[in-house]
Amino acid sequence: MGDIGRGFVQAVRLIVSLDPGTYEALGTSLRVTMSALFWSALAGFPLGILLAFSHFRGKQGVMNVVYTLMGFPPVVAGLLVYLLLSRSGPLGPLGLLYTPTAMVIAQITLALPVIVGLSVLGLRGADKGVFDLALTLGATRAQASIALLREARLAILGAVITAFGNAISEVGAAMLVGGNIQGATRTLTTALVLETRQGSFDRAIALGIILLLVSFLVNVVLSRLGEGTSEVGNVRHIN
Repeated sequence: MGDIGRGFVQAVRLIVSLDPGTYEALGTSLRVTMSALFWSALAGFPLGILLAFSHFRGKQGVMNVVYTLMGFPPVVAGLLVYLLLSRSGPLGPLGLLYTPTAMVIAQITLALPVIVGLSVLGLRGADKGVFDLALTLGATRAQASIALLREARLAILGAVITAFGNAISEVGAAMLVGGNIQGATRTLTTALVLETRQGSFDRAIALGIILLLVSFLVNVVLSRLGEGTSEVGNVRHIN
């Protein structure tokens, strides 16, 4: 049996035996990624609406910056956050370096541009008349914006899924600002790198399989939520 075969066997063993180290890393991965995704979505979708439908001088330049940041190298993002949070950095007194909070900040720098950029593209293809109609019927701008997001829900779902994939698979920034501390900032990706460096290829492959499995399950849940929202929207439209 080769390394890959042993990796599959090890993955099943780690899952079934409730291996503490694996589940700690999994829990940290999900907490950090979901927190970063929440804050990125909270800020990203309003910014996406603003950039999609507003007109101002320099807008194309702003969009070029957003599209460039969508491919922001994770290790560069980690370096910038590290410099901000280091002892000599402007945010050093907060003592956030090598904490899950630092990892959340690093992942936000990666997820936010993705959500903003993809939501702009999706909203440009949506019917802006939904927004105007909602305002005409007495809705607030916030309520009208929510109605517009529902109209572009599939594009929005794609932005969320893409941002989630980028965040949970990230390793460079997590290593720089998290430090890969066992029981505190060790994630599945940083644990995988550690096992590979130590020559434990079967365990590294097992962690990779678990990471892919978790990503698959989360994407299935998000897709089902999107389908459910789409069906509800269609029913309301028919009524």
